[in-house]
Amino acid sequence: MAAPVQYAAIGRRKTSVSRVYLRPGSGKVVVNKREIEDYFPLDIRRRQILRPFAVTETLGKFDVLVNVNGGGLTGQAEATRLGISRALCLVDEEHRGALRADGLLTRDPRMVERKKYGRPKARKRFQFSKR
Repeated sequence: MAAPVQYAAIGRRKTSVSRVYLRPGSGKVVVNKREIEDYFPLDIRRRQILRPFAVTETLGKFDVLVNVNGGGLTGQAEATRLGISRALCLVDEEHRGALRADGLLTRDPRMVERKKYGRPKARKRFQFSKR
């Protein structure tokens, strides 16, 4: 008996890392062993995560298993979106054009700037006092 087909990809955003596994199925999405509605209660984040399926017209054709850690919910959602986009490219290389045109294959490089010594934050300065 052959093992079920599975496509794996990694997505990153800020300090979040998302490991995404796509399997042919009915469209069920599980994030950290919880339903997507439980893990991401805001509808806008769920739509953001499922956007690659809408762009490639594969909504409801794959079950998604996601392991994500680090960062906050927005970073995790965007990391998951990138992971799903990369996995869809593994499923069918023809999806790459549509995903690229929508900006879903670009890794957002923005990270938090480190705090500098002699300052309260990365760029903020202490209040200047002339006297």
